[in-house]
Amino acid sequence: MGWPVTHSRSPALHGFWLDETGIDGAYLPLPVRPQHIEQALRALPILGFRGCNLTIPHKQAALSLVDHIEPMARRIGAVNTIVVGPHGSLEGRNTDAFGFCENLRDAVPAWKAAAGPAAILGAGGAARAVVAALTDVGVSEIRIVNRTLARAEAVADDLAMPETRITIHTWREVGAALRHAGLLVNATSLGMAGEPALMLDLSSLPPSTPVVDIVYVPLETELLAAARQRGHPVVDGLGMLLHQGRPGFEAWFGTPVQVTHELRAAIFATLAPAR
Repeated sequence: MGWPVTHSRSPALHGFWLDETGIDGAYLPLPVRPQHIEQALRALPILGFRGCNLTIPHKQAALSLVDHIEPMARRIGAVNTIVVGPHGSLEGRNTDAFGFCENLRDAVPAWKAAAGPAAILGAGGAARAVVAALTDVGVSEIRIVNRTLARAEAVADDLAMPETRITIHTWREVGAALRHAGLLVNATSLGMAGEPALMLDLSSLPPSTPVVDIVYVPLETELLAAARQRGHPVVDGLGMLLHQGRPGFEAWFGTPVQVTHELRAAIFATLAPAR
């Protein structure tokens, strides 16, 4: 459910798994206007749906509309997955943090939380999921770089954990934020097709530090291209999209699924017209 929703790759993602597992099911894109989201969610059990995903602009609104909210969704402040319970109740979950961690683990299995501070660019919804994920895996210091300090401070306040120190930095301080960092994540839309490029001087970033971009159109952003040229391990955003779908599929259909090379190739093929 989204408004608009035609851009979503989730129907292709879940359709692949339904075909792969031989399950008699369907995953449908449902365009739902913001003023109708409550009625649409309440219709899910009536119409026999197992659940749904939510995208913009419904992720925050759903927090006050569901019957139960898992702790991770409450921490992040957004719901991207709805699971219909046996008696028609609605549970709100957020699988973006899971998707981020699994993508990073797949792409850079040698990375450890103890590698050093994590530098996060951005303070929007995606950044909140990334910060929540990194605090959960034990990163001891997170540096948030954002144009609007108040927004970054809100992320730090909402997601602070005793074991993790979160500091706030302006874009003018990005060089210092990258120094000795053990991970760099672009959690902004900069570099996405149709958006301004992300121009970043990586000279202060240690050469072995992985660079992650949550953008997946284009698959290799200018940031990742520059990082690859310097020899950094690079992680594109497509894997996060794929992995975040796994918990929802398994909750709805009761069958475990994996992110494979075949799945990645199939979804990548759907991105080609948009690039």
